[in-house]
Amino acid sequence: MTQRLDITEHDGLLVIDVQNDFLPGGALAVPDGDAVITPLNRCITFLTEKDLPVFASRDWHPAGHCSFTGQGGIWPVHCLAGSPGARFAPALALPEQVVIISKATKPERDSYSAFGETELDALCRLKGISRLLVGGLATDYCVKNSVLDALKLGYEVVVIQEAIRAVDLRPGDGLRAETEMRNAGAVFVSIRDIVQ
Repeated sequence: MTQRLDITEHDGLLVIDVQNDFLPGGALAVPDGDAVITPLNRCITFLTEKDLPVFASRDWHPAGHCSFTGQGGIWPVHCLAGSPGARFAPALALPEQVVIISKATKPERDSYSAFGETELDALCRLKGISRLLVGGLATDYCVKNSVLDALKLGYEVVVIQEAIRAVDLRPGDGLRAETEMRNAGAVFVSIRDIVQ
């Protein structure tokens, strides 16, 4: 059992890659990926009412990105910058003041982490954030890498259990990723521990 989190002015929410191409019917659909939206919306509303920052990362790939199978990568073409597939899920209730973090924007460089060659760390420090609440897609790639980078940078990280889903390219990848995040120091909580 976990205890209810005490949310302070040093908390922020990081919503990772809740984009159309990762949802059912998308070019790189995460199984049950749309299930993360409801708990994330609850958390977004809760933090926004407290005037706390919400960051939303997105894959924003150029054509010919190195992660695509046509360029020797492992993924189908997805989240092309400016395309409908790269848009945030329509049901995701991002606030007007959301800070959008675009990642993996260079053709020759892939980045699963929201901190990879982005301004996210600098923006968090500017806003006095020392703990990040995290949810999104996918557990075993962008969530895991973002969480591990945040921990290496000295942030406390709280993963919202109901707000993550895995690709599971290999069966069990998602569970292995959760174990790796926990072992690195991330805390997993239920949305009920944040919002009641």
